Amino acid sequence: MSYTRTDEAYGSSSYHKRQRNNYSQPSGYSQRSQQSIQLNYDYEEGQSHQPQQRKVGHRRTVDYTGAVARWRHKRVVCLYSKEPGVVRPRKDYLIDLFPPVAYCDNPISSTTLKFVHSSVNKVRHPVNLVRWTPEGRRLLGASSSGEFTLWNGMSFNFETIMQAHDQAIRAGEWSHNDDWFLSGDQEGIVKYWQPNMNNVKVLAAHREAVRDLSFSPTDAKFVTASDDSTLKIWNFNEGQEERTLTGHGWDVKCVNWHPTKGLIVSGSKDNLVKLWDPRTGKCLTTLHGHKNTITRAQFQPTRGDLLATSARDQTARIFDIRMMRDVAVLRGPSCDVTTLAWHPIHHSLLATGDFNGAIHFYLLDTYQAGAGASLSSVGMSAGGSSSAQTASVAATARSFEPVQSVPYAHESAIWSMEFHPMGHILCTGSNDKFARFWCRARPGDSAAFKDGYHLGHENSQASGYGADRHGYGGGHGSHY
Repeated sequence: MSYTRTDEAYGSSSYHKRQRNNYSQPSGYSQRSQQSIQLNYDYEEGQSHQPQQRKVGHRRTVDYTGAVARWRHKRVVCLYSKEPGVVRPRKDYLIDLFPPVAYCDNPISSTTLKFVHSSVNKVRHPVNLVRWTPEGRRLLGASSSGEFTLWNGMSFNFETIMQAHDQAIRAGEWSHNDDWFLSGDQEGIVKYWQPNMNNVKVLAAHREAVRDLSFSPTDAKFVTASDDSTLKIWNFNEGQEERTLTGHGWDVKCVNWHPTKGLIVSGSKDNLVKLWDPRTGKCLTTLHGHKNTITRAQFQPTRGDLLATSARDQTARIFDIRMMRDVAVLRGPSCDVTTLAWHPIHHSLLATGDFNGAIHFYLLDTYQAGAGASLSSVGMSAGGSSSAQTASVAATARSFEPVQSVPYAHESAIWSMEFHPMGHILCTGSNDKFARFWCRARPGDSAAFKDGYHLGHENSQASGYGADRHGYGGGHGSHY
């Protein structure tokens, strides 16, 4: 609060000036304190200036240590005869909220619909890449300015920033042994990084931008995809090119090495998805499911039988690599799908991000009315067996709608997304220059977007969400 001091009330300003000049300062009086008084009380103007107050805000913290400790304790003392299957939609049961691994039979409980935090640099640039560190304690964000930014994985506050590349960073991946991080940029440069972000090697990998890269299962090799329409397989230790894969007719936008097999998938601007043998460099098959540029291709990390791809034809598709054909089409709003991410725990749950900034969650083991059985009939079941009947059911690709969605997650296209290694947080990086964090809702929490699975049927009905088959009201897949 500022106010004006008048001469009638406090005497003339010149009198106070003389008194201040004649005042003898005590010993040890700091010059900084005197400057502070001068700033707060401007006697020449006769006004009092209050120091600027810092904005007080509530910073959310997502701490999973208590949930993990309690779950491990209950497993040891055998208080549960079987794994907990549901999350009861009442705040009283918050203490029984366990990590996603405790709900293997209920993947819908791991949809991250609650907004937690937005992280942004002082000098804002589009966030092209987000990657969790292997232990999940930090998130690494890479921007079009060539900078690495590290954010805390629990409180989401800023930790450090560094200039990693001279051009926009387009790709990055951690090794399977968690000892190395590779990054690629717009100039075709690939850099080796240690976990402490110490750069140890620089490769001139391609003539044009490196769009994606991926490690082999043993980390002895890695593959890069570039806008020069080629893929290259490299020896990691020597940093030498071993083989060039040619066959795409346009820019190669994505690549992924199978987590356990000698198999590489690539997607290109020529609308094609190709599977490669890294030993011979030959193309094994070409998948023609999409009608526009492929934006992302990723093998299922838990079982590896399925391949997910996204494209600018407003769809994402699921391919079964044992049959070499698409078995599911993931549809949503009429918008190009820019990225996707498999859940690290639940093999049937994946998320997609689109050009309008929306996030959609899909469950591949759910029954879709009018579309036949779930994908469990073609390998999603625990046994992995199939029969002639299920083979006939799987004759055509089935269409899946989102079970949950966040339509306004970002104001622009989502370029990258990744789940926390434990699966309870999703991070998204966008063209709107923000990296945003999303977590599971607490039991009975109304802050999550239309999350009937944690609100319960009655509360979701009272909130006006309803109980439709898309999961907006807890009717589909909820067992409260």
